[in-house]
Parts: sequence; C-alpha cells; structure tokens
Amino acid sequence: MATKKSYQDLDDLEKLGKQWRKLSGLHHRKEWSAVVMRAAAAAEIAANLAIRNEFEARSKFDADFVGSMLVWANGLQGKVSRLLKPLYKGSPKAKDLAPLVAVMERINFKRNAVAHAGEFCNVDEADAVIADCRTFVEGLVVLYHPGFKLKEHKFELEN
Repeated sequence: MATKKSYQDLDDLEKLGKQWRKLSGLHHRKEWSAVVMRAAAAAEIAANLAIRNEFEARSKFDADFVGSMLVWANGLQGKVSRLLKPLYKGSPKAKDLAPLVAVMERINFKRNAVAHAGEFCNVDEADAVIADCRTFVEGLVVLYHPGFKLKEHKFELEN
C-alpha cells in the first residue's frame, strides 16, 4: 500500500490540484468566503510555481533561498509585483502576464476583504473569484506546463 505524501512534500502542481479540488465541497456547502480563500490560495500557488520555475531556469539559488523570496514577497500581489514582473521583464512572458495582473488585483482585493476585514461573500462573488482564479492559474501555469487545465467542477458546468 502506497503511503500518502504530506502536503508539504507535494510539489506546486500537486498543491494546486489539491486546493482546486477543495472548492467543490466548499461550494456545495455554500461556504462562499472559504471558497474565495481557497481559490485565492490556488492562485498564489500558481505564482509560486512560476517563480520557482524562473529561478530554477535562471539561477543556481537553492530551494531554501527561493522559498525565502516567496515568503518575503508576501501574498499574491507581492509575488506578482515584486518577483514575477521583474523576472519577466524583457521576456516574451511579460506580455502573457500583463492581462493577468488586473485579474490578480481583483482576486487579491476580494481575498483581503475576507481575510483582513472579515467580509462575507455571496455565491455570485465567490463564483466571480473562482472564474478569475481559473483565468489567472491557467494563464500562468500553461507557460510552464503546456496544455495545463484545471479540473472543471460540477457547479461551474451548471452556470
């Protein structure tokens, strides 16, 4: 019998899949604010994946140093503005990131309203964040894993 990997031993792509799968149950239970937090976590993991890939391709920095950079960047907006934008500067990936920045800002705004101001969300707000997160995650991850698509949830197919 194979042993299950602990969450911290998963790679970013596996963590992303795990976060995204959790949305279905939260959505079914109408936990809209939790849906927002989980979807935003998936977006942040996608940013981590992109940043780790860029550092791996361009440097000899070890995983601990790159991890410290991810902590320093602090959150989705920090990772995009402090790390991804500078890493992509002058690269063809910069034009792929540009339209995702506005999407990231919407995700970050709603996530922070829930996390830091205690705001509650309704189904329409949660579904809008899910759609934005799908756009952001797929738009970023496909740069490193061509053909990447997130699993579609039953509730997404019903809309």
